[in-house]
Parts: sequence; C-alpha cells; structure tokens
Amino acid sequence: MAAPDPQQAADPAAVKRHPALFRAIRKRQNPRLRRTDITVTDDAAVKRAVKAASLGNAMEWFDFGIYSYLAVTIGHVFFPSGNDTTQLLSSFATFAVAFLVRPLGGMFFGPMGDKVGRKKVLALTMILMAVGTFAIGLIPSHDTIGVWAAVLLIFFRMLQGFSTGGEYGGASTFIAEYAPDKRRGFFGSFLEFGTLAGYVGAAGLVTALYALLNDAQMEAWGWRIPFLVAGPLGLVGLYLRLKLDETPAFQKLEGGTAHASEAADGVEATAKGDLAKIFRQYWPTLILCIALVGAYNITDYMLLSYMPTYLSDELGYSETHGLLILLGVMVFLMMIISQFGKLSDRFGRKPLLMAGMLGFLFLSLPAFLLIRVDGILPITIGMLMLGLSLVCMLGTMSAALPALFPTNVRYGSLSVGYNLSASIFGGTTPLVITALISWTGSNLMPAYYAMAAALVGVIAVACMKETAQQPLIGSPPSVETDEEAAELVQAQAPEPKF
Repeated sequence: MAAPDPQQAADPAAVKRHPALFRAIRKRQNPRLRRTDITVTDDAAVKRAVKAASLGNAMEWFDFGIYSYLAVTIGHVFFPSGNDTTQLLSSFATFAVAFLVRPLGGMFFGPMGDKVGRKKVLALTMILMAVGTFAIGLIPSHDTIGVWAAVLLIFFRMLQGFSTGGEYGGASTFIAEYAPDKRRGFFGSFLEFGTLAGYVGAAGLVTALYALLNDAQMEAWGWRIPFLVAGPLGLVGLYLRLKLDETPAFQKLEGGTAHASEAADGVEATAKGDLAKIFRQYWPTLILCIALVGAYNITDYMLLSYMPTYLSDELGYSETHGLLILLGVMVFLMMIISQFGKLSDRFGRKPLLMAGMLGFLFLSLPAFLLIRVDGILPITIGMLMLGLSLVCMLGTMSAALPALFPTNVRYGSLSVGYNLSASIFGGTTPLVITALISWTGSNLMPAYYAMAAALVGVIAVACMKETAQQPLIGSPPSVETDEEAAELVQAQAPEPKF
C-alpha cells in the first residue's frame, strides 16, 4: 500500500507556511532507490528454486491426479452400491472432500509460511501429501472391512487436501520471489509445467495399468500401484526442497541479505503472518483472487481431471481411449507453456489471461460439440481448442497471482484466496458436472459450466492491475545483472539544472 501524500493529508495552509518541511516528508516517504536496494538475482539459484518448486509441484499433482483418473475403479472398490452413477458420484464426492479442507490447509500453512519461511512449509506439505497418498494404497477394500474402507479413504483424502492447501500458494510465491521482475512470467510458467507433468505421469501410469490389466485385476490390486509409487516420489521432492535457500524477499523480512529502500522498510518490517489482518486489510484483493482462481480452476479441472471420465462414462469410450487423447493434449501443452510465460512478460498478464477466458467463453460449446463426434480427430481438435485456451492461463497465473499481495502476507493471502476458490469451485467441478448431466440429461453441461466460469473470469481480469515487469508489492526491484541495477538508479537521478 502506498504511503498517503502528506500534502493531501495536511492542512493546505500549513503546507504553504512550511513548504520545505513537506518536501522533506515526501522525500522521506518516497526515497530514490540506492544501488544496494536492488536485488540482483543469481541465475543458478533461480533455476534451482524453479526446478525444486516445479518438481515438488509435479509430485503433489501426480498424487492428486491419480485419484481422479482412477475414479471409476475406486467407486467400485469403496462404494459398491450396484448403480454406476451412484458409485461415480460417491467417488467424486470423496474427490471433493479433499478440496473442502484445502482452505483450512491454506489458513494453516499460509500464515506459517509468512512466519517461519517458504522453504520449511513447502517441505512439510510434501511430507503430508506423500504420506496421505501412500496410505490410500494400503486401505483394505469395502469387501474386507466394510464401511471403514470409505471412512479411511475420506480421512486420507482430507490429509491430501490439507497439505495441498499450502502447496500452490507457497510454490508460486517461492518462484515469484526468486525470479527477476522482467522474467517472472517465464519462470512462473514452469510451476504449471510441473502441474502438467504430474498429471501426465499419473495419466500415463493409469493408462498403462488399464492396458495391461483386466477389470478384475484393477479392482483387486492394480489400482493400488500408483498410490504406492507416491511414497518414494515424495522423498525425492522433499530432498530437492530441503537443499534450497530461503527466497531473497523473505530474507529481507528477517533482516537478511536482501535489502530494500526505506519506503519498502515501512511496508514490510516484520513477517507477522496474521490471518485476521489478511481478511481485514486485503479483502478486496482476496475477492479478486477468488474470482480469477475460480474461473481458472473450473476450466482446469474440467479438462485435466474430469475429461477422461466424461469420455468413458458419458460418451461410452474405454478408459484407455480417453486417457491417451488427454495425454497427447497435455504433452503438447507442456511443450508450449513456457512460451506463453514469455508472452506474458512481453505483452502483460492481462492480455494473456483475457485471451484464455474469452477462449473458454466462445470455444467451449464448439469444442464439446466436436468431442461428441465419433472419431479421434474431432475429439482431439475439440480438446486442443480447450487446451490452448487453458494454456494462456496456465502460463500466466503463477506470475499474476503472487503479484496481487505484498511480501509480508503473500504466502498467507494467496493460500487463503486460492484454496477458498479451489474448494468452492475447482474440486467440486467433476461432482457438479456429473450431477448436472444426470439431472438435465444433456452431455453439453460441461461446456455451459465452463462458459459461465469464463464470464466471471473476464470481469475479474478486467478489474485487475497489470503487474508484468514490475517489482512485487513491498519488495525491492529484482534484476538479472548489475548493469540493469545501475540503469534503474540512473533513471531516478535528478535532471541537471542550468
């Protein structure tokens, strides 16, 4: 938050009587940058941070993705009602349960990340996710222990959701605070590259299992394999995260090596991590964050999580058929996502986000009409239409969202806003769409739902400020070279008077 103008706050008559005093106050509140104020990033350290955050994110979303891709089989194992729709709804309800506790995880881990540091909390979320996922693979079936199987499944899904509540806000904050201002979009895009990689790994493993095992084998023991793989993968992610240093911006909060000007000192002298303060002082930005994330998450989960189930349960394709097409689309998005991050650095976050929202608003219905046509080509074209709209957001959102909040409450605010929205809109997407199709009998409901979400997203993007190539709020400028730092200082030097 900018300091108030002393001339506006003071009595105009007093300003006239003491002009020199008020000039001094203005200079004190808005000092020129010193060379020591500017953070010059270490390229190797930035790449290590991006790699650890992105790979850790990939592990988290591998863990989360395997549940959605095994939803049909899990429904048979844990909810044997005899009715396919009831089983699927029960399975997706358990999927949604994890999202109901995500805001609690965000409220717990977010302020903690602002108090004790980004690195420690990201390591803790990795441990909890790995434990929760591994434990699901060990739960006996309904046939063995009855209703307790579903109870244990729900408990460990809630543990997954609780840990994920601290993941996205922390990982995106971590990368944003390490990256130089002019390349934050490019480096931030690798976080969503990790998300896609996690989904691809999950979808690839589940596809291979469906191809190699019959239905009886999958329900007996095959479904457990992806969950059990999560334990060793979690240890890899934990090792990578523990090797990192804290972000320069957080070191500044602790009085470390990253220096800021006196103006920045006034904004972020301590890392309080105060949850009440987040809701009290930053609620307008929280609402904007919730609207952006809601539109983004509905479209994201519709395509990356729900689509294989839609193709198999609503359109009658085999599980392998839908997963293979989605795998191809996600690999293509992984190949191009960093280019969209670069575009957001060059042209701004708002144009890229608006392109993605408008893409879902106008292309969702044509895309689903194509997906309903029998044949691999029309389905692939339809999914690519949705995928290209989504990648505009995937490549941009990880840089846009952390820039909404100041450094001293960034992790907490983003975790709270992101996870409230993900809980209300994202995780419920498969459940809501399945229920809407069941009630209306129309398998175009996913398109209508995505269009409604995109309309909200268009309004939210129109209301946000452009943050590309600008320092994060409450942090000093971050550049790649000493020459850039010198240019910033020189640009503020007063014009010579003759």
